[in-house]
Amino acid sequence: MKYVFGDFVLDTAARELSEREAAVRIEPKVFELLLYLLENRDRVVSKEELISSVWDGRFISEAAMSSAVRSVRKALGDDGKRQRCVKTVHGHGFRFVAPVVESGAGSERPVAVDVEEPPVQDIRFCHSADGTRLAYSTTGQGPPLVKAANWLNHLEFDFESPVWRHFFRALAADHQLIRYDARGNGLSSWDVSDFSLERQIEDLEAVVDTLGLEKFPLLGISQGCAKAAVFAARHPERVTKLVLLGGYARGWRHREQPDSVISGEARCALIRTSWAKDNNAVHQMLTTLYMPDAPAESKTWFTELQEKTASAQNAAAILMAHGDVDIRGLLGAVRAPTLVLHSRNESGVPYEQGQELAAGIKDARFVTLETANHILPATDPAWKRCMRLIHDFLKD
Repeated sequence: MKYVFGDFVLDTAARELSEREAAVRIEPKVFELLLYLLENRDRVVSKEELISSVWDGRFISEAAMSSAVRSVRKALGDDGKRQRCVKTVHGHGFRFVAPVVESGAGSERPVAVDVEEPPVQDIRFCHSADGTRLAYSTTGQGPPLVKAANWLNHLEFDFESPVWRHFFRALAADHQLIRYDARGNGLSSWDVSDFSLERQIEDLEAVVDTLGLEKFPLLGISQGCAKAAVFAARHPERVTKLVLLGGYARGWRHREQPDSVISGEARCALIRTSWAKDNNAVHQMLTTLYMPDAPAESKTWFTELQEKTASAQNAAAILMAHGDVDIRGLLGAVRAPTLVLHSRNESGVPYEQGQELAAGIKDARFVTLETANHILPATDPAWKRCMRLIHDFLKD
């Protein structure tokens, strides 16, 4: 991606700022600050958000922040008086105000591709250790990237909807993306009675063994994080890198929040009794929980995704099984370099659960995403940063 404003071009692929085709010397952290302001130029960005997003939550002084902003302005021939590019909104933060044109002509792969035709994927079937039929797919070319299944996936429908398609298209741009529908979900068998974590880990093992994968990076999203982490702990020789987004080490039955068990059991009861009825209040409840700040289109599609993905009994049984998860004792055995990302203000999986997950894995890097969304729509400013971090982590 290239951002063009005035005589300047910021090239995210080359990580270079140029003026009239001449390179402008700029420190890496100052470049990150400028890029973040450009990506979020539709709004004012607070100092707290900049510290969390650009400096990964590390403490920096007021003077250091002011110095970084001055460096951005100096690189652009701006200053605190004119503020032609970076405007200070006193008491609130900063905003990039110069007119910007985006160009995709650079060498960087697109972060989100908005096309109607879904990418070509090869869908096949295999069987887990207990005989359960599993649907899996491969999409894109390049080194393999395996995604552990999470609650409510559908191999075909996910590429049609704005809920997940931007995630998977972006990941498949650089890798052969390997996904599978969890037991009881999507195109995998719905005739299932055992949804325990052990069976779900066996499902992941069945898919990678069927494909003959020896070493690969592993991605977990939400409920997929626990099975990805356990697989990495049990098979350290196979997992080269581990990415965990919006996950937890303890399911809702084992958390310290006083209402966690009550709300978890109530949610399961509502799903069992009201999932398939004409009144879609339960679907809307889950949509609001997981994507509160998503655009209306994404919310509508997520509601429909729930209806297409699983039966009421399976959806409730899977959620009950997730409540029983407690993998804290296994986290210390993870040896793969690990990136943990978590939304600060989400309600789906509390922020402290992501912190606990990262703290249990030696040398894991923890990054806070400034959003209330558990599932990140393409319109969420945190989405671009999330994908850039994942891309850079896998590339290193």
